[in-house]
Amino acid sequence: MREQIQLLKPKLDQVFTYLHSHPEVSWQETGTTRYLQEFLEGEGFTVSLFDGMTGLSVTLGEGSPVVGLRTDIDALWQEVDGVYQANHSCGHDGHMTMGIGALLLAKERGIPKKGTLKVFFQPAEEKGKGALAVLDQGIIDNMDYLFGVHVRAADELDDGSSAASLRHGAAKMISGTIKGTDAHGARPHQGKNAIEVGASLVSGLQSIHCNPVISHTAKMTMFQAGGDSANIIPGNAKFSLDLRAQENSVMEELYEKVERVIRAVAGQYDVQIDYEVMAEMVAAEVDSDAEELMAQAITKVVGEERMIRTIVTPGGEDFHFYSVHRPSVKSTMLGLGCGLTPGLHHPQMTFNQDALATGVEILTAAIELAFQSRK
Repeated sequence: MREQIQLLKPKLDQVFTYLHSHPEVSWQETGTTRYLQEFLEGEGFTVSLFDGMTGLSVTLGEGSPVVGLRTDIDALWQEVDGVYQANHSCGHDGHMTMGIGALLLAKERGIPKKGTLKVFFQPAEEKGKGALAVLDQGIIDNMDYLFGVHVRAADELDDGSSAASLRHGAAKMISGTIKGTDAHGARPHQGKNAIEVGASLVSGLQSIHCNPVISHTAKMTMFQAGGDSANIIPGNAKFSLDLRAQENSVMEELYEKVERVIRAVAGQYDVQIDYEVMAEMVAAEVDSDAEELMAQAITKVVGEERMIRTIVTPGGEDFHFYSVHRPSVKSTMLGLGCGLTPGLHHPQMTFNQDALATGVEILTAAIELAFQSRK
């Protein structure tokens, strides 16, 4: 397999170079989708575009079992050297490259000999909505196994090592408004000060406690109120909240308590506080069988000493919506050590591009093992 990958590596380098230099943000990955389609069709694959959105899938074989591989295709919007632009600082360019590599290697090795392999390229992971949209397409409804992959920062995983599962946490991003009453600075009794309301919200969030053994946080991450005049008490404000929890059950409890705080503060000040969940991620629900297959694949490729069973990380990934909404699908996400610095989402993020070939080999080995396990 390694010799086959080395022969494919010039193509993979070409793919990565193009994707890295042509980033597109969530739901706008039209050029990315077009490039993937043209490249894959040029390699002899039949491509199916998603209905009504960006992204695509490739299917090899037919019948059971059904094994899937998902990669994400969107980039972040951030400031890079003083200019706001789309930027692949989360490694999705590498994920797409590995997805293409797994397809090319599967074709070389005649995978699957029996059953169906589905590799799909999902939009809008960064918005937390892409996986839910793909679920509506029905592509994973009959899957037995589903694998994903994510490059990992160097301070989390050494270059050359890989993890058989990534246990991301749950997240909710809340946007809200406070509707009070403006007043003269000399007559505070005539107004309802949105800043005081916001301060009470912050204090209330700090009083929330769930099981301390399971990490969780709730904090205000944005607050805007008032204008240029210092003698006007502002009645209106906008705010954002960020909620995190390592398990889905704790997130449910945390969100209920945050809502309770909001209602209590609104009642205390007799103001209207409106809010909605703008984005959310569920915590990982890792299947032990899928994790074991990935562990075997990693051991086969890089050795047992470089196989890490699992990584617990507070970050979010919408890949885990698949296992939560389709619990019959056995899923896990490969964590690929690749010397990534300074860190994920940093505008100057970089990693060892040669590690992508290792990722292709591990993913293909896991796919082969999954087909063998379902005979």
